Amino acid sequence: MGIFIVVGASRGIGAAVAEHLAAQGHQLITVSRSPSNFGRWVEADVSTRKGLKAVHSAIDNAVLDGLLYMGGTWETDAFTSDYSFENCSDRDTETVIGVNLLAPIRLVQALLPNLRQSDNPKIVFMGALSGLDNFPGREVANTASKFGLRGVVHGLREELRPDRIAVSVINPGNVGTPEVLSDLQAAGKAEDSVITLSDLLAVLDCILLVSRSTCIKEVQMPAMQDRGA
Repeated sequence: MGIFIVVGASRGIGAAVAEHLAAQGHQLITVSRSPSNFGRWVEADVSTRKGLKAVHSAIDNAVLDGLLYMGGTWETDAFTSDYSFENCSDRDTETVIGVNLLAPIRLVQALLPNLRQSDNPKIVFMGALSGLDNFPGREVANTASKFGLRGVVHGLREELRPDRIAVSVINPGNVGTPEVLSDLQAAGKAEDSVITLSDLLAVLDCILLVSRSTCIKEVQMPAMQDRGA
């Protein structure tokens, strides 16, 4: 069994990942601003230096088998007809870039000594289809951050090759978390436009289980009904 840090573990994909790994018997440090129901919870906003320090203090010098960055945010009114790039505030833009792009970079940098101690270390980021070429997303900061995250993976893979630390990004479409399914039901929309959580977790398991000889660099996961993917 491994020791994993799961960032964004209070809700959505992060909570599902934490629950899944806890059920397998792994030791977890779960990181979020609001309480997580799994593992040893660390209250932290990882977009701040204080939050990064809290995470680093929680792991101290222990072995870390995986950093799973499942957190993310987006602009006000993102993915709705009310979204307007022109009306986005600087605060919105800075928050999205800070949480989705800068925080993952800084966390990896801080936790490399711990990851190097593992027999099969993994870094996994949760990206999005909006980070792919030609995907018709309008949300500028969110799209930029997801494109950037893919660049982080490419750069880290080369930088960490001598350490044999695998770095991966999963780029899913809409995932059927309880929050998403509730929104679809409220809107009277069909659930066949989302990826099931079980499928996403199966892909994560594959990434975590492959040997140190292999790196699964990127996984694109559009729902079967997704367009523009």
